[in-house]
Amino acid sequence: MLKVLIADDERIARDIIALLLSSQTGIETIEEARDGAQVLEKVQQSRPDIIFMDIQMPGTTGIQLAKMLDPSIVIVFVTAYDKYAVAAFELNATDYLLKPFEDKRFFTAWERAKKKVLEKVKTDYVKLAELVSLIKDGIQKNHKSRLLIKEPGRIRLIDVEQINFISGAGNYAELHLFDGKVILHRETLTVLEEQLDPALFMRIHRSSIIRLASLQELQSNDNGDYTVVLKSGDALTLSRSNKTKLNELLNETNSSTAEVHKPAASKAARLRGIS
Repeated sequence: MLKVLIADDERIARDIIALLLSSQTGIETIEEARDGAQVLEKVQQSRPDIIFMDIQMPGTTGIQLAKMLDPSIVIVFVTAYDKYAVAAFELNATDYLLKPFEDKRFFTAWERAKKKVLEKVKTDYVKLAELVSLIKDGIQKNHKSRLLIKEPGRIRLIDVEQINFISGAGNYAELHLFDGKVILHRETLTVLEEQLDPALFMRIHRSSIIRLASLQELQSNDNGDYTVVLKSGDALTLSRSNKTKLNELLNETNSSTAEVHKPAASKAARLRGIS
């Protein structure tokens, strides 16, 4: 009998995986954790066989947590959008789920994880973390990690990691930070688009750039445009001219826009409120 831990800071994400696992046999317990501290606590208490681990969690990332765990614990990493990690997973033959995932893809990962437990496969998560870092450094070397903001009487440095999204303000740009602050930057969106890593940011409209990991949902509008809703609750317009970028956001580059917004209903889809 298997012990499973679902680690994700979003309740709906944990519920989706728990629902999918509810149809499976051979499971002794299913526990949940919403941050790194809880993951370490649950691991110490019950020692799970398999962990579904979200990469981006408050405090400690899933990759950092994996380095602290017994290599015999099988981890299936879950991510909304992280090209660096995905590249490292594929090179290291580590399974992962890219949100939003279909039921079929989930059960494929589940079967692989069970097989690893049965075969007592050990994964070098320290090596995996190093690989993620190397790939990230190699890709990011030509992109800025900090922006220099000129203000009257001083110059500020803003870490790119603080930026939730960017909106146009005439010939300038407004940086919307995760803490709610808005900072005027004397650069155009076009200049910023070139400076920022396209693996992390995407221009969705002539007046806005979003952090891909901040994407919460997409809503179609009557005029053919789409509204992009971020996890912060902010709503931005995705223009019709960027329909191909809509598909990229959902990892559906080979599907039509209609297919992206009308997927086949599944148990997980119904839980998300999609039909």
